[in-house]
Amino acid sequence: MIKTEKTIYDAVEKSDGKRILVMSLWPRGVKKEKIDLWMKELGTPRHVIKKWKTGEISWSQVAKEYRKVLQNNRALLLDLAKLSMEGDITLLCSCKDAEKCHRTMLAEEVRKITTNVSPDDID
Repeated sequence: MIKTEKTIYDAVEKSDGKRILVMSLWPRGVKKEKIDLWMKELGTPRHVIKKWKTGEISWSQVAKEYRKVLQNNRALLLDLAKLSMEGDITLLCSCKDAEKCHRTMLAEEVRKITTNVSPDDID
């Protein structure tokens, strides 16, 4: 199962499974012990975040740009898919609103992969 409801600042719980940080930059004040894996390549590019936060682009434009990132990181998506088939994973970043966060889009893409393959198909 892939979980996206938590931020990196939320408490670690056993039910999180493998905690995976999916941010380009390491978040301030976070100790490395809070995560199991950092996949910084799957974070939203900084220039896209900056444009969104300043109102230069809409959320739909952010989503379009982020989907390009995912297309260029197919191997990492497959790695995440395999991890999610082996046990629970929690995708983490600093966004408070999971609905307007790349981790939700990432989870959707990984779920698409897992519906079409078995763990043995992913190397």
